[in-house]
Amino acid sequence: MSTQYNKGQTWGALKKAWKAYKIAKVQNDKAKMLEYAKRIRTLQEELGLPKASFPELNLS
Repeated sequence: MSTQYNKGQTWGALKKAWKAYKIAKVQNDKAKMLEYAKRIRTLQEELGLPKASFPELNLS
């Protein structure tokens, strides 16, 4: 991301991304699932967290 966010904003974005991912999964929208999975992994990296694995999307 080009704009720097503070940790609280990044955590908030991560929480929203997970929620959106779960909704996309229920709707079986693979394109949205992939979009949010990539966003989740990017945000986790920014926070120094281990990256989530998404085997259903071949992201591990």
